[in-house]
Amino acid sequence: VQLQASGGGLVQPGGSLRLSCAASGTFASVNDMGWYRQAPGNERELVASITRGGSTNYADSVKGRFTISRDNAKNTVYLQMNSLKPTDTAVYYCNSKVFDYSYHLNNYWGQGTQVTVSS
Repeated sequence: VQLQASGGGLVQPGGSLRLSCAASGTFASVNDMGWYRQAPGNERELVASITRGGSTNYADSVKGRFTISRDNAKNTVYLQMNSLKPTDTAVYYCNSKVFDYSYHLNNYWGQGTQVTVSS
């Protein structure tokens, strides 16, 4: 299973970016999906997550600014980031919990995409 993330970049404070992450490979189904971030010197932290049924969870620091969504048919998760702040600068990693055909739940990480918020 591979997770391919895209959409990072450089944006000015107050701007927007949209991250995407698609799961590919051989698996039975994709369960929870989410985005984490890690800034230099900090631990990796949860940004947002979404269940297969669409229930969402957000870090307090991004509530009201970020929106997570998914397309189950495409095994893809999105993160719409609005009103970006310099403190959002980090490497963003997508995460997915995937059932194999033995119905074991496995945890996968994408390669990370850099988001830089700066004027």
